[in-house]
Amino acid sequence: MSKVPEVTVLFWLTKVLTTGMGETTSDFLARVLSPVGAGAIGLLGLVGSLMLQFRAPRYSAWTYWSAIVMVSVFGTMAADVVHVVVGIPYAVSTAAFAVILTAVLIAWYRSEGTLSIHSIRTRRREKFYWGTVLATFALGTAVGDLTAGGLHLGYFSSGVMFAALIAVPAVAWLGFRLNPVATFWAAYVLTRPLGASFADWMGASTAHGGLGWGTGPVSLVLAVLIAGLVAWLAARQRSTVPTDQPHHSTETPAPASAPTR
Repeated sequence: MSKVPEVTVLFWLTKVLTTGMGETTSDFLARVLSPVGAGAIGLLGLVGSLMLQFRAPRYSAWTYWSAIVMVSVFGTMAADVVHVVVGIPYAVSTAAFAVILTAVLIAWYRSEGTLSIHSIRTRRREKFYWGTVLATFALGTAVGDLTAGGLHLGYFSSGVMFAALIAVPAVAWLGFRLNPVATFWAAYVLTRPLGASFADWMGASTAHGGLGWGTGPVSLVLAVLIAGLVAWLAARQRSTVPTDQPHHSTETPAPASAPTR
């Protein structure tokens, strides 16, 4: 049974919101607790949510999106630690995460012969999938920080730029029917800096080019929006009759030796 959701407009909207929430939640926890304490909470949340996801027999909206939220939070922390604590420049960390993502995708393809998310029906493919997701979040965070801080574009300008860039794979697939797997993962990577840039813009102080709403309030609002969308997705999932369930007939089956027509 598939362990990932159907790719729809609601999927992309929820994904962008989780990227924004991961960015502001990570910043909020790091400021309130400390980078070490926030990292410990993020790691525990990530491990716990992924354990539930791997144990689930099939896709569950609440389980899946809870794992995505925790990947978003921890992916942000990982990218921030590389820059803030270790002192690696944004350009270097961006290149490093790009190499890591490429390596994961190559290993996945060599092992399974496909990168399609519609094929996530085995434990090994699920491991490759979540490894790829985690790498995309770390890469997207580094890219967003590079454009906003390293290139001095600011949060809002970066968000507008990534909104334009994410339209490229969308047009490539919808208009020109280019490879759906390649265009999906290109758009997936870009959702991270897109959501994070606008979330940072809303949460950052006016002195840093933001609206000054605060990372805590922005995280809370995004959490409420995400919960609403996931509840909607879960309701749609319950209302859909699974096609892989056995059909229980009320008719008496014919003997095995009976002729068939």
